[in-house]
Amino acid sequence: MYFHTENLAVGYRRKALIRDINIGVEKGQILSLIGPNGAGKSTILKTIIRQIPPISGKLFLEDEDMSRIPNRQMAQKVAVVLTDRVQTELTTCGEIVAAGRYPYTNRLGKMTQHDRDIVRQALARVHGEELEDRDFSTLSDGQRQRIMLARAICQEPEMIVLDEPTAFLDIRYKIELLDILRQMAREKQTTVILSLHEIDLAAKISDLVCCVKGDRLYAFGKPEEVLQDGTVQSLYDIQKGSFNLLFGSVELGRPEGKPRMFVLAGGGKGIPCYRALQRQGLPFATGILSRNDVDYQVARELAVQVFSKDASQPVTEELYRQAEEQLLRTGFVIDTRDQDTPCPEWSRRLLQAAERAQIPVIRNYRCWLENCDVPVLSGISKRI
Repeated sequence: MYFHTENLAVGYRRKALIRDINIGVEKGQILSLIGPNGAGKSTILKTIIRQIPPISGKLFLEDEDMSRIPNRQMAQKVAVVLTDRVQTELTTCGEIVAAGRYPYTNRLGKMTQHDRDIVRQALARVHGEELEDRDFSTLSDGQRQRIMLARAICQEPEMIVLDEPTAFLDIRYKIELLDILRQMAREKQTTVILSLHEIDLAAKISDLVCCVKGDRLYAFGKPEEVLQDGTVQSLYDIQKGSFNLLFGSVELGRPEGKPRMFVLAGGGKGIPCYRALQRQGLPFATGILSRNDVDYQVARELAVQVFSKDASQPVTEELYRQAEEQLLRTGFVIDTRDQDTPCPEWSRRLLQAAERAQIPVIRNYRCWLENCDVPVLSGISKRI
């Protein structure tokens, strides 16, 4: 184990906020800390980099007690990117990045050509070449974050610790930053420990996830093991809405009330419709879906009722009757399926049931939602 803790307790003024922290990460792995604001993620990171002392317990780097590692050696092994704003005056971005080479220079801080080459390479790695001669204090928050990452890269560290590195970055630079970290982990075997607010990004980039909540770690392990159904809701005390690990997406709460329409879906055709109805606050039922269908993943979060079956099982007559009875209790049927593809037997029967009951079948739900009187959906104000 490259880095690990033993019964670590962290906090301030000799008061422990989080106890019994036992985590470990190998070289070339990425560990993400997630949890609500104020949970203590930054406190753990600051303890790891020795900015604040541990209340109790120990931290180890390659089985060596980190408290005994000299500062210069520590700076050569561990790089840091924190959210604390760096106060500078008349300092260029190039000079900020070059500071990452100080653990390798002589006492006068004189840089060699090799050091200067590494500075330029680090700037290029974060697409910051055009910022080299800019005053650091004039940069936007996102540009500052890129420069601070370049400084950390300049240290050529074995481990890099980052506190919310994607904060203030637009989507392009979030992707690029995380791609850089992934490349460093894969190609240079750099160990990465970071805190993230974006659960979807944590699930995608991390080899390990540590959930922080209360005075103990809430969960620790692989993303696919930790971020199971209900974990994220409980971690963040989410009362409405959910997180879908398969999609890496957050779904808002389902509309309340009895289903007012029945959605025929499948193969991903229903998801845009489900979300459109959710935005309008229109409760709906849907089916019949196989539980391995992509639509099912969103339907189970947004639909009031989902009629579903195991993928290996046929649609039983009982399941069909239940779906038909629900369809007949609603005012509309929305058919999201591709009309050029073959219609399953159960779907055709449901459409026939709607026709016999004179229930309108809507095939262009986007146009319908734009033209119907949504607040008073007791009938179609403009039929499509």
